Amino acid sequence: MEDSKVYWTDFRTTFNENLTQKLVRLARTAGIDNIDFDGKFTAIKLHFGEPGNLAYLRPNYARAFADLIKSLGGRPFLTDCNTLYPGLRKNALDHLDAAFMDGFDPLVTGCHVIIGDGLKGTDETLVDFPEGEYVKQAKIGHAVMDADVFISLTHFKLHEATGYGGTIKNIGMGCGSRAGKMEQHNAGKPDIDRSKCIGCGACARACGQNAITLAVPEDSTDGRKKAFIDQKVCVGCGRCIGACPKDATHPCGSNTNEVLCRKMAEYAAAVVKGRPQFHISLIADVSPYCDCYAVNDTPVIQDVGMFASFDAVALDQVCADIVNKQPRLHGSVMDECTHTHNDLSMDVHPSTDWNAQLEQAEKVGMGSRKYNLIKI
Repeated sequence: MEDSKVYWTDFRTTFNENLTQKLVRLARTAGIDNIDFDGKFTAIKLHFGEPGNLAYLRPNYARAFADLIKSLGGRPFLTDCNTLYPGLRKNALDHLDAAFMDGFDPLVTGCHVIIGDGLKGTDETLVDFPEGEYVKQAKIGHAVMDADVFISLTHFKLHEATGYGGTIKNIGMGCGSRAGKMEQHNAGKPDIDRSKCIGCGACARACGQNAITLAVPEDSTDGRKKAFIDQKVCVGCGRCIGACPKDATHPCGSNTNEVLCRKMAEYAAAVVKGRPQFHISLIADVSPYCDCYAVNDTPVIQDVGMFASFDAVALDQVCADIVNKQPRLHGSVMDECTHTHNDLSMDVHPSTDWNAQLEQAEKVGMGSRKYNLIKI
């Protein structure tokens, strides 16, 4: 079997070609023109960024892609699905506000924004996926599945639960309805190491289910409050893990993040199965945490480039391989890392292993980890 082709270009420009023009040239060189867009509704899946975060992809890139698809006869729209946790993307009205605040206004991007799973995150399509080991029926945002063509536009970054947040995560977790996100997360639920907990309440404020309370433990010697998680109420979304400033909140069980990654990969495969697809990923502003936070930290490596492929699995593999070869930037969270895995994501998030999502995606037939990298 021939290795999947992944095309890429760096961020260098000339006075004759700017970055968005270069992105379009990359996509065309990679073969996007071979897709029949004529009159087809085309979903462009991306992350609008939680307001306050500045690491998400600029809307200029979305505009370039929307204009390209329209020039090929397509009818593009930008889309993402609602979140499980608090913030400005937990329902369609707030989500649209967030998108517009971050520049994804139809007047800017040249196409409409549609929240894929509706007003409250319950507008979903049940997608049968008999190939799955963990997921036999994925719950996907209805507008995502209504599209004739699927395009992903991804900001490649680190992630506190999946190691890397790349194309597979953008598709799998991003396109799940609220129930779909819960299904992916519920393999394990977090617990709290009270010897590290300082009772600041950051985890409780981040919890969308009111599952965390602060109380003085019965065996307390100093009367300080600590966080407690009600496992019956918790949905296992993991938001509290990233919110804790002392790493006191952690997944239960050694395979919790692994199962999350594998479920996420099967969700991604269910989304793209049987329809035209194309994927773009940008290694820029590589933040140590997800764009779902209302803040972002200093990038951990320098900007690398833009990548394109018909194979989402090969695309993520390329991005992970290249990121891991980059020098770590001083002045970032890398200065605080004492781990030496020779793997950027595991150095920052040692309880994660990004390989699991790629292994599972390849196993269920989404794509191949073997690639031929072609620079333009």
